[in-house]
Amino acid sequence: MGELDILYTLKMIIIGLVQGFTEPIPVSSSGHVMIASEILGIGEQGFTFAILTNTASLLAILYIYRKDIFRLMNNSIAYLKTKNSRYRSDFYFICFIVIGTIPAGVLGILLNDFIGENVSMTTIALMLFVTGIALWLIRNMKGTKDESDLSIKDAFIVGLGQAVALTPGISRSGATIISAIAVGMKQDTALRFSFMLYIPVSLGGVVLGFTDFLHEPNKADLAVPYLAAFISTLLMTYFAMKWFMGIMKNGKLVYFTYYCFIVGTLLLIFF
Repeated sequence: MGELDILYTLKMIIIGLVQGFTEPIPVSSSGHVMIASEILGIGEQGFTFAILTNTASLLAILYIYRKDIFRLMNNSIAYLKTKNSRYRSDFYFICFIVIGTIPAGVLGILLNDFIGENVSMTTIALMLFVTGIALWLIRNMKGTKDESDLSIKDAFIVGLGQAVALTPGISRSGATIISAIAVGMKQDTALRFSFMLYIPVSLGGVVLGFTDFLHEPNKADLAVPYLAAFISTLLMTYFAMKWFMGIMKNGKLVYFTYYCFIVGTLLLIFF
């Protein structure tokens, strides 16, 4: 591997770390990857790279929530077989996840060719301000709803929040967590519901992008840097998610308001 190849691989590792750190937190991972790519002078990485790193983040989230996923699946199957009320809330929770996935799933398919097109640093900055304002508005909300208290309306509203996050620069986790808290969910419930919604949407993106990945003309040349980015994204997503779970537990979402305002301002000044 030549010196230029090593340098490019190091840059891919940095991009992977940025993707992994910002995926769980409410600051727009796609926006930050674009910012990092601009600073490193490597331009946009394209759809294949996005699919690869998003898959890495998805695997980390699946691992973190593996016990919840298995419980929900097993109890839902048990409810369908026995109609035992002790399993009902888990079955309904999965139904709400399906309902919440619909808005982003439909818009994602309809607008697939337009999402991410012609995104400027100004757009990312403005969307960071929007995210910061929304986080500020819900900073003192203390919800009371847990998984057993959710409704179809709650699920659909949070799903609309996820659909809004298709807008470049809007954080998916931020939009869904803000929406969930706004409809009265407890913070831990909002966090869990947000990332349960992330799983089917992310899986759908991987499936839709798999053909593009297979037809990537430079797969052989990019194998090492892309693998490095995949691993760095996977590991960083895991640790960032664990850290963010602690932030949510302590009710400190307001910190991200300040972050969004600061980064948005810096983008407007320097880009």
